[in-house]
Amino acid sequence: MKKSTHIKIGDSVAVKDGIKCPDMESLSIARWQGRVSDILDGEEDEVLVEIEWDSITLRSLPDDYIKNSEMEGLDWASMNLLVDEVKPVQPRDSKKDVELAFNDLSDLHKWDSFGEQGERIGNVLKDVDPDDEYDCMEAWGKYLEKGLVFPFDAEVDSSGEGPLNEGDKVRVHSIAIVDDLYGVIVDVRLGHRKYAHPLCDLEVIDKESSNYQNVQDYSDWFSNR
Repeated sequence: MKKSTHIKIGDSVAVKDGIKCPDMESLSIARWQGRVSDILDGEEDEVLVEIEWDSITLRSLPDDYIKNSEMEGLDWASMNLLVDEVKPVQPRDSKKDVELAFNDLSDLHKWDSFGEQGERIGNVLKDVDPDDEYDCMEAWGKYLEKGLVFPFDAEVDSSGEGPLNEGDKVRVHSIAIVDDLYGVIVDVRLGHRKYAHPLCDLEVIDKESSNYQNVQDYSDWFSNR
């Protein structure tokens, strides 16, 4: 028979001393605080509480914990614990505070699940408002202007509505413009003809060159932004 509990959905609770994180045993979660969002049946007669962390706990979460959670597809903003591992407390923020903290951290750690590539993408965009898409594209334009070695050969891997076809092999000569819709546009040549084409639709042929990684990082950001 399931244990009864005096804790209800919506109550604020804090983790008792001595409790470790179920997914990272080296991490103490003592005194982490949040609100109960669900009450669940555990094994045998155990009762679990799902806790959504409050804004103060969220903003104090270790970076490594969030990064590891993102990479493993785990939720860092909430946790299931045994009801005996928590105690009732008074709330110390509002649900609006929680939403703001979660959104800030989500923006900061958006690319963590991409591993090393995510770190590179984050470095390109670290001083840019993630909600300002054009500023993000401009940051990529400046980064690629410095990082790419021109000219280089590439293959069209998505033709869109332009004159180039998928599989066409082109030579990329320079960055033309940064467009608010299509992102970084580059000048390319196919035979004797010159075209402007979105960089995100190109793949660098020489996979050993630094150009390959830079363009791939940009393309993956563009398709997942």
